Amino acid sequence: MQRVDSDVRGEVLEDADNARASDVRGGGERLQATRDGDEGAEERHEDDAREPAVGSPFVSAYPPFSLWSPEHTPAFERVLASAPSGARLGLYAHVPFCEERCAYCVYLSRRSPRPDALAAYVDGLLAEARLIARSPFLAGRELAFVYIGGGTPSLLAPDGIARLLDGLRSALPWSTGAEVSFECAPRSATPERLRAMRAAGVTRSSMGIQALDDEVLRLNARIHTVDDCMRALDALGEAGFEVVNTDLIAGLVGETERTFTRGLGRLLERGPDSVTVYPLEIPENTPLFRALGRDALAGPLPAPAARRRRVALAFSTLEDSGYTRISAYAAVRDPERGRFGYQRDQYHGADVIGLGASAFAYLGGVHHQNIIAPARYLERIAAGDLPLGRSYALDARGRCMRELVLQLKLGRCDLDALAQRHGVDPRDLAGAPIASGERTGWWRIEKGVLLVGAQGLARIDRLLPDLYLPEHREPAH
Repeated sequence: MQRVDSDVRGEVLEDADNARASDVRGGGERLQATRDGDEGAEERHEDDAREPAVGSPFVSAYPPFSLWSPEHTPAFERVLASAPSGARLGLYAHVPFCEERCAYCVYLSRRSPRPDALAAYVDGLLAEARLIARSPFLAGRELAFVYIGGGTPSLLAPDGIARLLDGLRSALPWSTGAEVSFECAPRSATPERLRAMRAAGVTRSSMGIQALDDEVLRLNARIHTVDDCMRALDALGEAGFEVVNTDLIAGLVGETERTFTRGLGRLLERGPDSVTVYPLEIPENTPLFRALGRDALAGPLPAPAARRRRVALAFSTLEDSGYTRISAYAAVRDPERGRFGYQRDQYHGADVIGLGASAFAYLGGVHHQNIIAPARYLERIAAGDLPLGRSYALDARGRCMRELVLQLKLGRCDLDALAQRHGVDPRDLAGAPIASGERTGWWRIEKGVLLVGAQGLARIDRLLPDLYLPEHREPAH
């Protein structure tokens, strides 16, 4: 992949002046650490030098998906048949359809289905909701949060959106004040669809913008334009959602620091309630990874350190603009109103129902993923069976570690509270890596609370696997 290496070097050199500016502002770990006399500066620099240009360091579940298997699904069925728990309960429903799959996309997505196929899939989702709602484990419980994701759920027509949300609420009622999130894309976020979402109870809309530069969007197979994004942002503001969230990705193919900061500035002119900024990942099952293997990139690829620097620059800019950073990847205008409740609840042990092809669930300490292929999913539902795919059951040690790992992505974990909750002290499970992170300066512990610093948040997903229990560590490739 020689061309990849040269592209990376060329991009970084092209942005040298802007890179120096962002280093001073907080994105340049080695420069700032050296000036401050930080003892961990040399180790941080070595850590950056080892960082691979490809891969998927993002930690979305614990333990890794590679450990989940069909042999463990009976544990999930036993949870469903057990008495209800007192944990908060949420719902994730997956709509796996898009107009076009993006070059970097790792999620299950099928291209542009016919209207009748979309309608049939909604039928399947609602049938699964009614089926799982009969489980003793869910009896009498209301949803504290609902998340409709994809794919692109906003591809549904307005009447399909209403039918989906009304049907879900009928099968699995949600509580007064529940956070109800709905993902949308710029081209399909039409006023008619947005009004249907709002009328059906959606409180929080989330739009994947990813970049506000037409050439960068084109190089990454995004089908929308900057003008599409601006129109959609205006429509979202007029629809009356309690919270409007927007997603950006730092380090896309063809992006420079100049195009990234200019796009962020344009977004902030619209003043969304919350902004998430993620560094580009290049997992093996993406078109972008395959393009790298063929030496066929559409443009220069920013280096991992440049991606991370731009994330840091974005949050510095957001904080200067009045936003509060609430996690490694999110900032909000109002920490009370736009607090990403669905994420915070999950990271603190909430139960989550998963509906749809490939959807993930976490109930009673057992992870589960539905069958992946939409056609097989619908066949199983039509037969009156749950679409069981693969599962993994956690003991008290595993549950404690899961919450430690996920809460560190929020920048804060109360170790004492975690020990009391699970009867297992996380310091006994991961004492050595926790101490190592303290020495390096990734985090500190104050009165039993582990607080992640800015440098730790900047690379948190690469640090977390060091904390894993031995039985949950993936073999090195």
